[in-house]
Amino acid sequence: MESGQVQTSTIYQPVQEDLLQVEECLRQVGEVAQPYLAGPLKHILARSGKRLRPALCLLVGKCYDYNLEVLVPVATGVELLHTATLVHDDSVDNALVRRGVPTINSLWGSGVAVLVGDYLFAKAASLVSAVKIPRVMSLFAQTLMAISSGELAQNFAAFNVSISRHQYFERIGQKTASLFALATEAGAVVSQAPEADIKAFRDYGYSLGLAFQIIDDILDYTGQETELGKPTGNDLSQGTITLPAIIFGESHPQPNPVTAFVEHRDDQAYLERAVAAVCHPAIIEKCYAIAGSFCSQACAALPPIPAPVRHSLVELCHLVLKRQK
Repeated sequence: MESGQVQTSTIYQPVQEDLLQVEECLRQVGEVAQPYLAGPLKHILARSGKRLRPALCLLVGKCYDYNLEVLVPVATGVELLHTATLVHDDSVDNALVRRGVPTINSLWGSGVAVLVGDYLFAKAASLVSAVKIPRVMSLFAQTLMAISSGELAQNFAAFNVSISRHQYFERIGQKTASLFALATEAGAVVSQAPEADIKAFRDYGYSLGLAFQIIDDILDYTGQETELGKPTGNDLSQGTITLPAIIFGESHPQPNPVTAFVEHRDDQAYLERAVAAVCHPAIIEKCYAIAGSFCSQACAALPPIPAPVRHSLVELCHLVLKRQK
């Protein structure tokens, strides 16, 4: 994989000014007359994050017919879809904080969180339908179905220590990578890219999304609570078996500290022992290597495109691999 610096300011440089239009569009989503809706909307939309997915959409569009009148609504729709899934995730998991910020679930209750998530899904659909490109509307619908399927798979597999790598990759492909693929594929479609390039960008986004989720799952074990905004080992405590625990289980026959925790899941001491065991350097190194291989696949998938955008998309892979929160 090509090397280089990994700063969002330089990565987003080709579309930095245009991302401000996405921010303005998101701000307007929170400008509603009903105070009971405005409060939760402004709360969730104020958590700007890196805007990685809309940036991907715009960067891909920059390679072809760069029409902001269609790209900005689509990029905003992608971000709203992502935000809606987070709101629903927090409700399903009964999460009180995300990235150190109180969730809608904790401030207004799970019922409000579900309804606000529904509103955001509908708003995303409204923005995308306004560009009048049926193929993009279909992509959004397919992605939402994939995300929902991945969430269901995760919930039904809670505390199942027998989950395989294949099942894990399938789950995160639906739950996370599908949204990255939507951002890149939709950006290519609305910008009238050739069919071969549309597929190439979908492959890039999907592979990048897999790497992104693997790093997220690594950090759940190795990250600092102050950086993550949630307790270390939170996924395992909720019963979500991710790649580090899967790789640990491949080389540690049952019973082991992870299976012991599953049997004593209400005992914090068992959780701490399981997290410490999974955090063995050899386990974490294998996980990073797998994430790195997906980033390499993403870069290899890129079609011939202008150098500045290619540089940004390659550097985005480095950013994903090096992130700490």
